[in-house]
Amino acid sequence: MDLASIKEWFLGLGQQYGVNPVIFGALYVGAIPFFSASIAWLARNSRRKKSIVVPTLVAGFSFVSAYLYLIFVGNNVPLWVYGFVVAMIVFGAISTAKKVKARVQEGVNEA
Repeated sequence: MDLASIKEWFLGLGQQYGVNPVIFGALYVGAIPFFSASIAWLARNSRRKKSIVVPTLVAGFSFVSAYLYLIFVGNNVPLWVYGFVVAMIVFGAISTAKKVKARVQEGVNEA
């Protein structure tokens, strides 16, 4: 793969969605280190028996960040993106509800 092919691929990322290819490409490629770091964070927290909620949400956000840009600016957004975003919101809401319920229960048990 030569430099011209990479440039063509990069600039072509946004064409099918009607968005600025540089912004979409930067989000698409730029999210990779954040996604990788969140997965490492998630694995570390899992091994240490700590909460994996925040690293999971960060990994999910990193995974769909370029597509979130598409939702607000572009068109022809793949249906799976909407499903994934809804799943992230549901996961976050359920995790928060469980945490609040546990904290309330702790308060009841202490009284």
